[in-house]
Amino acid sequence: MEHFKQLTASSEIFVLTGAGISKESGIQTFRDQDGLWNNHRVEDVATSEAFYRNPSLVYEFYNKRRKELNSGIKPNRAHIILSELEKTLNINIITQNIDNLHELAGSSSIIYMHGELNKVRCISNDSHIHHWITDLNETHKCHECGSQMRPHICWFGEMPFQMDEIHQKAEQSALFVSIGTSGEVYPAAGFVSMFKEMKKPTVELNLEPCRNQDQFDLAIHKPATVAVEEFKNLIIKNMK
Repeated sequence: MEHFKQLTASSEIFVLTGAGISKESGIQTFRDQDGLWNNHRVEDVATSEAFYRNPSLVYEFYNKRRKELNSGIKPNRAHIILSELEKTLNINIITQNIDNLHELAGSSSIIYMHGELNKVRCISNDSHIHHWITDLNETHKCHECGSQMRPHICWFGEMPFQMDEIHQKAEQSALFVSIGTSGEVYPAAGFVSMFKEMKKPTVELNLEPCRNQDQFDLAIHKPATVAVEEFKNLIIKNMK
C-alpha cells in the first residue's frame, strides 16, 4: 500500500483511540444506542456545572465506572496488537478513553487526553493528582492541601490534557490512525484534518464509518480486534 511505503522502523505513528477499542473488553460505550449517555444526560454527569450542582450524582456515576473497570476487565487483542507494534514502530497512543487498558496491554507511550478513571485530583490545584481505585465522595480530601477532590476527567467544556504535547506528536508522526472513535467529539475529531493539511496519510479502523470518513485515505470497517489485526499485517508487509 502506497500509504505505508514511507514508513521505516524509526517512523512515529499517531494512534487516536476511542470507546470502540475497549468495547470488546466489555466496557460500555457512551454513544451507542444502549450507551451510557442514553441513561444519563451529559449536563448531569459530565460538566463542571453538574459537579458543583449535584456532586453526589457525579461521584456515583464515576464510582460505578471505576468499579466496573477494576472488576477484572482486561485488554483485548486490539490493545495487545498495538503494544506489540512497538517492537517495529514508534507507536504514540493518544486515547480519548479513561480506562487503563492500553497500559495493562503494555503500551509505553500513552497520552490520556480526557483523563483517567483511576485518578482523582484536587479542585483547588490541578497538579494535585492522586491514584484512586475505590469510591470517591465529598468526605475525601486532598492529602496535600485538604481541598475537595473530583474525578481526574476532562468534562465537556474543559480543555483536554496535554494538547501541546499532542500537537508535537502529530508534527513528528508519519501516519495518523484512528481506532474506534465516532469523529464527533472535538478537538480529537479534528486531528485527521490536521494530518491532511500536513499531507500525511490517514487510516480509520472502526466498526462503522465515522462522521468525518471522507478525510481518511484508507478505512477498515470491522470490530476493533479484527481491524487492528488487519492493519498490523498491512503495515508490516508494506513498510520499508
